Amino acid sequence: MRYDCLIIDDEKLLADSTAEYFNLFGVRTTAVYSVSGCREFFRKDTAKLLLLDINLEDGCGFELCRELREKTEIPILFISARTSDDDKIIAFHIGGDDYIQKPCSLGVLLAKVQAVLKRFGQSENARDARYSDGRLTVDFQAKQVSVEGRPVKLTALEFKLLSYLIQNENRVVSKRELFEEVWEDRFTGDGTLNVHIRKIREAIERNPGKPEYINTVWGDGYRFCKGAKV
Repeated sequence: MRYDCLIIDDEKLLADSTAEYFNLFGVRTTAVYSVSGCREFFRKDTAKLLLLDINLEDGCGFELCRELREKTEIPILFISARTSDDDKIIAFHIGGDDYIQKPCSLGVLLAKVQAVLKRFGQSENARDARYSDGRLTVDFQAKQVSVEGRPVKLTALEFKLLSYLIQNENRVVSKRELFEEVWEDRFTGDGTLNVHIRKIREAIERNPGKPEYINTVWGDGYRFCKGAKV
């Protein structure tokens, strides 16, 4: 599942109520309460922005930030009751994008999150408007696909499915997530998904029976890999 915001805070009631408030305003949000919970989240899900507390059940938010910065550049906003300037300096030094003092009104916090998501989304869209590895090229804005310079025809739904897999490159995307995010329907059957995956493979793979791009992860879903070589 793709979320707009992940809250990582050991104050469970506060984290859950904040997530509920954000969801009311269309910012898809969920919460975890520990370092281990964050690691588990990123094994299956993604988020565009993190709200990170410093004091966690099983570790320190600073160390978690350092760990995350080795893997991702998504915005990390620290939110803490700690008032020391040293804490703020450390937060920015290790890759934090903001430091928000608790308590903070939900309205102000939501506004900050929405502003960062909008700004990050614009830069992300500009950076990710096109996928190309030398063989396969996908222009997300023009909705065009080519293989070795030759145009490939996909239906609108097939293009949306391929785009979603590419934008979640190297992550296993569950069938349920594809139904919800691509079809916007939880009740689409496996057979329908399998047919569309087969048709995309026939269009972009050298050998659809031995796919290089769209790999089946049995029991889980599919994963797009930038593994094809020219």
